[in-house]
Amino acid sequence: MSRKSKVLIQIDPDLHASTFDSIVAIDSGVDHLLIRSGVTATDVQALVHGAIFTRGSDDLKRTALFFGGNNAEATDILVAEAKASFFGPMRVSIMSDPSGANTTAAAAVLTAMKHIEFAGKEVTVLAGTGPVGSRIAQLIAGPATDGAPAAIKVCSRKIAKAKKVCDQIRLSAPHAKVIPTETSSPELLAKSVCNAHAVFAAGATGIELLSEGWQSAEKLHVAIDLNAVPPAGIAGINPSDCSKKQGNIACYGAIGVGELKMKLHKQCIQMLFESNHQTLEVEEIFAIGRKF
Repeated sequence: MSRKSKVLIQIDPDLHASTFDSIVAIDSGVDHLLIRSGVTATDVQALVHGAIFTRGSDDLKRTALFFGGNNAEATDILVAEAKASFFGPMRVSIMSDPSGANTTAAAAVLTAMKHIEFAGKEVTVLAGTGPVGSRIAQLIAGPATDGAPAAIKVCSRKIAKAKKVCDQIRLSAPHAKVIPTETSSPELLAKSVCNAHAVFAAGATGIELLSEGWQSAEKLHVAIDLNAVPPAGIAGINPSDCSKKQGNIACYGAIGVGELKMKLHKQCIQMLFESNHQTLEVEEIFAIGRKF
């Protein structure tokens, strides 16, 4: 009997599924890509059962699910529904990467780790309540820190949003030092980075989060701006910067981090077909990246 084809089912809550995710899946070597857009929570069980009941148990590893979409919260709901639809050995592997948030956060943290050990350091995550920023904080609070915890400033213009993210992180990392930090004025912004050893900017495209002058932070080792659309999220960092030095600070732009992000994305998709019981979310994706 011939070996079954590798089938990836791309599940997206958006009206139009991400072409980016589709192209990366094809470039990762899947044989067939099935795209389902506009998916709601009530649709998921039927899609999952269609995936698990069409092949024998030995061939279930040749089918996998990829969850994308521009709304991370909506995607997380679909992933939870998919997990609830599995039973016993009847399941397939899952990867979740809404708006690329999981692979981008993992790549950003791994990039910073080339220059700094987080244990005992202070880290500032600008726009820390968004899908990428909150995941960066989650990784540094957990698997990225060996030894003494880092002090992580989760920044937002609205302190209530920062507190909510910090509370969520503490659910899985009770001993994490996550500090909700308001950045609604230039003075508060400057204060949030003045003692930082690492700064991440993970805001929406085209919004400058940090103006010139941040280079004077005496303890700063690495600055990573994940905004690829002008103006830069951190003034003075270009999207293509890759370990470009400004004084003693290693600087990265979105493209500078993007090569690792893309490598990680493709590697994870390929790994989905090694077994039928994997769930690749941000911490699992980060763990895969550490092996590179």
